[in-house]
Amino acid sequence: MSKEQTKQLHKDVAPFAKSDLKKSIVQMINTIPPIFILWFLAYQSLSVSVTLTIALAIVAAFFVVRTFIIFHDCTHGSFFRNKKANNIVGTITGVLTLFPYEKWKREHSIHHASSSNLDKRGVGDIWVMTVEEYENASKFERFSYRVYRNPIVLFGFGPLYLVLISGRFNRKDARKKERMNTYLINIILVAVYTVLIVAIGWKAFLLIQGTMMFTAGALGIWLFYIQHTFEDSYFEEESDWDYVKAAVEGSSYYQLPRALQWATGNIGFHHVHHLAPRVPNYNLEMAHELTPPLQKATTITLKTSFESLRYRLYDPNNKKFITFKEAKQYSLKDKLSIDLKPKRTRLS
Repeated sequence: MSKEQTKQLHKDVAPFAKSDLKKSIVQMINTIPPIFILWFLAYQSLSVSVTLTIALAIVAAFFVVRTFIIFHDCTHGSFFRNKKANNIVGTITGVLTLFPYEKWKREHSIHHASSSNLDKRGVGDIWVMTVEEYENASKFERFSYRVYRNPIVLFGFGPLYLVLISGRFNRKDARKKERMNTYLINIILVAVYTVLIVAIGWKAFLLIQGTMMFTAGALGIWLFYIQHTFEDSYFEEESDWDYVKAAVEGSSYYQLPRALQWATGNIGFHHVHHLAPRVPNYNLEMAHELTPPLQKATTITLKTSFESLRYRLYDPNNKKFITFKEAKQYSLKDKLSIDLKPKRTRLS
């Protein structure tokens, strides 16, 4: 895109970057109370069927994901016009989703500022290695990366790491406000969880809350992974990196069935969100539909999204994600081409 086109694209999206108090309140009402209702029903169903309890907890998990989108919008200051309202609701939804508001807010802003930048990976991202980095890595680093990128680890242990470790501790460079917010959320969680465990027992609590939060965490990681890991995803070094390209070409449009789109708070329109983070989730679809250039973003469906599980390494030369197998083939070809080069002999 030229500078003029980029400027025009920002101008076209600007009208959608306005929160609507009525829509925000309605979304809170149809999202947060169902979590408590389903939690109560799940507990009551224990006397009927454990399977039914688990099923209700899984349904509740989708409302937790939707609550996380409200939390996410608050971190961008897009859910309400009032900064204080965003901070209060963000902290409350942080308790419900088990994420420290101020900590996540800072890390996520770094993610937006460096998404698809090969020279600024690491904060708020899923670990991505280039082909060259992987080839030059030690055996232990390769092993660690392979373990990390394994779907069982990524979506199985990933939620546990986020909830039990990452979300519970501050970063070393965290400021006082960020530290205090994390402490506050941790204290509230300990108090509420203690009351619940005493009231209903740790087994019932773990079955319901554990199932709900683990499922929500796995879904959250899946959504984040799928919308940045697709074959022709955009990645560039700092010198060639472009914010608009990173948004439109480095984030996908995850075209989900209506029910799932609603449950995930329209976050499937991830390219719109990365281009204009101040657009609240309930305006993302409209921005996509009424801004033709945004419709050129890579579209991934529920069916095709599973193909992304194959992609493990990024190949900067061919501008695409590849599998470990393809990387091995590239390495063998390079080695073979070197071996086949004619060797010069010295004349005595």
